[in-house]
Amino acid sequence: MYIQYMCMHTGNMSKSQRQETLRNIVAAKRVERQDELVRLLRRNGFNVTQASISRDLDELGIVKAGGKYVLPGIDAKQSKLGLRRVDLAGENLLVVRCSPGFASAVASMIDALNDRSVVGTIAGDDTVFVAVNDRTAQKSALAAISTLMES
Repeated sequence: MYIQYMCMHTGNMSKSQRQETLRNIVAAKRVERQDELVRLLRRNGFNVTQASISRDLDELGIVKAGGKYVLPGIDAKQSKLGLRRVDLAGENLLVVRCSPGFASAVASMIDALNDRSVVGTIAGDDTVFVAVNDRTAQKSALAAISTLMES
């Protein structure tokens, strides 16, 4: 279950409260469409529109991957490919954590995606650095890598 944040006066809820509630919803529930997010936030007392949700998703770095919205820093402890976690680092880098010995194979799989958002990869033993051009490319690469995690 996700935490519901209710304020005494609906009109006094701040953007930060709305975004925190949005993060909690995405973390706790499979949400596939923005209209679902609007409905869930309204149920929590926030008077929102699809446009405001779209801006919030962008500001929070929440992306759609595998048909659902996911938080930045995807955790995948059960990945068959040895993938454990993806974290955003700055605006031009993703850090992919793997099982020991898997990083080279994971970097090759990321390169094989031929995703234009990925400039290149560098692999160690259990970590892959994925270089991208900017924040938009970073979100695209995160979504692409998350599809590998679901394989």
